[in-house]
This record gives sequence, structure tokens and C-alpha cells, in this order.
Amino acid sequence: MCDGGHGTDEGCRCRGGRMRGFVQPRLLLQLARKPTHGYELMEALAAADDPAPDPGTLYRTLRGLEADGLVRSAWETGDSGPARRVYELTDQGVEFLHAWAASIRGTRAQLDRFLAEYEKQFQGKTGG
Repeated sequence: MCDGGHGTDEGCRCRGGRMRGFVQPRLLLQLARKPTHGYELMEALAAADDPAPDPGTLYRTLRGLEADGLVRSAWETGDSGPARRVYELTDQGVEFLHAWAASIRGTRAQLDRFLAEYEKQFQGKTGG
């Protein structure tokens, strides 16, 4: 049970946890490194500290990014195995990624201010 009495920790939103909506910038940054296919994107995101999205979320997000003109894809056929869709960041996607980074910096500044005020308020009164 969470501290707020909202069920298990896994279903509780009281404690924060993973940043919702953060799949897009993570995907865009990975695609800025190199064009790649969905399975490789999944592996790269899983290797990071944050959990990777489920495959359905990953591919829905990629389709949405493509519909918005931020990503383009093409089928790649190799010597062995099935054809794979390879995703690539567009110039518009690069600009969107820059905008995400600016937004994240602003959020980080707000969080830093909040934590400074919190620590000042509760200095020596809490264990966290």
C-alpha cells in the first residue's frame, strides 16, 4: 500500500516515478544518433536507466511522430530475415527535439527552485 492509501506502489501516482510522456524525446534523441528499426530502438531504450515502453506504445509513438513529420521511415530488406522498417529523424524532428530539451531545462529549473524551498522549509525535519 502506498503512503496515500491508494493501493499498491505499482498503481500509485503519489510517489512520482517515471515521467509520463517522456517516450517521445527519448526516441527522437536515439534517432538523432542514427536511423534504426523499432526493435533496436526498444533495446536502446531498455538499456537506459528508465524502463522502455511496451512495444505497442513504441510503435504507436513512432507512427504519431511520422504523421507529424518528425520522423520518416522506409522498409529495409537485408540478405537474411524479414524486411524491417527503419526510422530516421527529419529536420523538423531535430527542431522538435531542441524544443523538448528547452522545455526540460525549464522544468528542471522549476524543480530545482521547488526543492530549494522545500529543503529550506523542512531543513532538519525530515529524513528525505
